[in-house]
Amino acid sequence: MKKHNFSAGPCVLPQEVLLKASEAVMDFNGSGLSLIEISHRSKDFVEVMEKARSLALELLGLENKGYQALFLQGGASTQFLMTAYNLLETKAGYLNTGTWSSKAIKEAQFFGEVVEVGSSKDGNFNYVPKDYTVPEGLDYLHLTSNNTIFGTQIKQFPKTDAPLVCDMSSDIFSRQLDFSQFDLIYAGAQKNMGPAGATLVVIKEDILGKVSRQIPSMLDYQVHISKDSMFNTPPVFAVYTSMLTLEWLKNLGGISAIEEINEKKAQLVYSEIDLNPMFKGFANKEDRSTMNATFNLVDEKLKDTFDTMVKEAGINGINGHRSVGGYRASMYNALSLESVGVLVDVMSELERKG
Repeated sequence: MKKHNFSAGPCVLPQEVLLKASEAVMDFNGSGLSLIEISHRSKDFVEVMEKARSLALELLGLENKGYQALFLQGGASTQFLMTAYNLLETKAGYLNTGTWSSKAIKEAQFFGEVVEVGSSKDGNFNYVPKDYTVPEGLDYLHLTSNNTIFGTQIKQFPKTDAPLVCDMSSDIFSRQLDFSQFDLIYAGAQKNMGPAGATLVVIKEDILGKVSRQIPSMLDYQVHISKDSMFNTPPVFAVYTSMLTLEWLKNLGGISAIEEINEKKAQLVYSEIDLNPMFKGFANKEDRSTMNATFNLVDEKLKDTFDTMVKEAGINGINGHRSVGGYRASMYNALSLESVGVLVDVMSELERKG
């Protein structure tokens, strides 16, 4: 039986993408060779990389607007380092909304002064700070758009003269935004694009080349841009699968189409959390993530019962992060509304059992 996969990452992927990717591993484009055997410099794979990069810009509405899309390695964790290496000359601002932004702050401090413009640490990151002031003279302001662990999501982005950098690892391509307000976006593939191993970086070129330090080649965005995201051997399988997922999304109607579905999924599960006396939500209502719904049992004595019911229903991956506990339903783009319905039915059944 195919499981209902609520895993926080690596994520659920569309069935048609998994099928095409598995076929390519055996025989890519009828070549008699596997996708993971061919040269990454071959015409067939260069076309894959070009298409993946092009689709990313097209779906974000950033074509012909001075942006470049790269597929790099090292996950978002390497981007914590690379953004500061390439952009931080004297002082940068960071909004601290959880574990990942805390890690990004730690890496940036190697390169210059870091100003924490706001933090929700006092509430164990169960909300997104609103009333903060962005100081003048920042090299950039760094935000984390969605927080997988705590289930919060930024709904309104600040207006600032500073270049805006955003870690969108867990909600990239999930909702329509004016993406041109961001100067640099990065996202690990393993939430809404593909398997772990590739990281999408979308950069407005004119923010680069302004720091005085020398940057090692592998960490220099300009080097990767000049080599068309092929400076070193790329993660071919992760890039190909991401390309297939972006094609799937485009054929579905793009980000606006998937946003409607994602809103329905989130509304379904949050309605159950709020109406069912057996459960309570973790994140503040106004900051709730459409991607990651975090919740707890009111009575922990019911944990074994609920866990058994979840398992019997074929639901996978809803245990909360150890720093929060409870449960977390991750509802990335490829998770069906039907799967969310199965989870909600189990939650309702627990109430009936009383």
